[in-house]
Amino acid sequence: MRVAVDISLYPLHDGYIPPIKGFIEALLTYPELRVERNAMSTQVSGEIDAVFAALRAEIGRTFEAEHRSAVVMKMLGGGS
Repeated sequence: MRVAVDISLYPLHDGYIPPIKGFIEALLTYPELRVERNAMSTQVSGEIDAVFAALRAEIGRTFEAEHRSAVVMKMLGGGS
């Protein structure tokens, strides 16, 4: 099953741009995912297992960082 996830990362500290850019750049390293960016969020789509594995890994890295962050996601399922 394919899914699309609209995701926004909000680092809760002053230096918020580098963590956001790093998060997006990390997602771009997964060749099985389609990653699209705009000014407000990033859209990640692909097979559900691949999307969830990538998000688990990269959100995990984000949450292990020195500063706290919030992640907001919306998900659309289905389709081919």
